[in-house]
Amino acid sequence: MAEPLSATQLAHWRTFIESSWALHTRLEDELRAATGLSMNDYHVLVALAEAPGRRIRMGELASRLVLSPSRITYQISSMIKRGLVRKESCADDGRGQEAVLTDEGLTALREAAPAHLETVRKSFIDHLDDEELAVIGRVFAKIREV
Repeated sequence: MAEPLSATQLAHWRTFIESSWALHTRLEDELRAATGLSMNDYHVLVALAEAPGRRIRMGELASRLVLSPSRITYQISSMIKRGLVRKESCADDGRGQEAVLTDEGLTALREAAPAHLETVRKSFIDHLDDEELAVIGRVFAKIREV
């Protein structure tokens, strides 16, 4: 059985959970209101825009975005219907599938980025100094590796 959290640990944990959920909700709501895109849509578009040839194998994309294979399949299917991405067989392995960013998807990302950046700044970045941001970066890099 796990050792109970101290009062201080519990307070920090609750602050983290409540704040991160509130931040994610704010980012999701403002992005959707400004662009019609969800946070998952946006992160798929960013990942594909940064990828060589604007394409990523479905399994790799799921891993990168921390989504299950079924969730990434549903996500990509939704985005295909809106013309943001398409699926193609992998050139080096015909059994695999890649998500490919369309020109429409790239345009949607470019149009959404300024509004999303503004929300990220006013809801997160502008409240922290460079040292605090560096600590957050180190902490979450460490947690991501767990």
